[in-house]
Amino acid sequence: MRRGDDALKISCVILTMGNRISELDRAVESALNQTDGDVEVVVVGNGADVPKLADVPTPGSASVRTVRVPHNVGIPEGRNHGVRECTGDVVLFLDDDGWYADDKLAAHVRERFAAEPDLAVISFRVMDPDGGVGQRRHVPRLRAGDPQRSSPVTTFLGGACAIRRSAYLQVGGLPGRFFYAHEETDLAWRLLGEGYRIEYDADAVMYHPQVPPTRHADFYRLNARNRVWLARRNLPWPLAALYLLDWVVLTLVRERSSLAIKSWFQGFKEGLREPAGERRPMAWRTAWRMLRLGRPPIV
Repeated sequence: MRRGDDALKISCVILTMGNRISELDRAVESALNQTDGDVEVVVVGNGADVPKLADVPTPGSASVRTVRVPHNVGIPEGRNHGVRECTGDVVLFLDDDGWYADDKLAAHVRERFAAEPDLAVISFRVMDPDGGVGQRRHVPRLRAGDPQRSSPVTTFLGGACAIRRSAYLQVGGLPGRFFYAHEETDLAWRLLGEGYRIEYDADAVMYHPQVPPTRHADFYRLNARNRVWLARRNLPWPLAALYLLDWVVLTLVRERSSLAIKSWFQGFKEGLREPAGERRPMAWRTAWRMLRLGRPPIV
């Protein structure tokens, strides 16, 4: 099925380090083989050459373009590069080792964004391709027990989402300095402050292997640093203090590794010491709205 000329255009930005060749082919193919066609795919080589892609049939006027960033600028800035290169009204972000579960996802996304002008982000349901129960962190709400339940949320999963490009650009995109961790929440809070909605949509499904975020060597340091930057950039000072106090306590309670705790507090100090970028504290009405949505900006 081809979309009408007046329908929203869909782009898909895939970030790669060039080291998952077969997985990248699968990701690109899943984006191109959508039933309504015309999905523009932009593959960003983040400090690496984009591998030669397999010959994938491109239905309709679908296209694949590649962009090479000279050095690894991190996940958020890499995705910012992709958004600047694409032309879609709605942008899908896809990890190079993920893929869409069926060929109707683009049609579903297009229909929702066309019908709901205040919708800024759809966060997808992530399923384990090996049939596992999935990871709690893939459901972006506090009550994550039922991944098949859709709901409004206050953040989203960066590698499994669709974003209204105009809203993305309106608030400045992802914070490139974050490099990795919490960049989606920074963007989400700013979108909520502009009156947009964010939805976890259980009917929008993708596959992604189960991998622990702690596989990254700098996970604990960047996690803590970016939480501090998130608070400094976006929260009124009383809420910023509560937010950071909560996460200090939660980290001390949850973590059993002294090395992890040491790395976390190293990052926490970096977050306090180094520039966080532009400060735009949310209005108290936005914080109240987040409380009503089930996740106040203190946790």
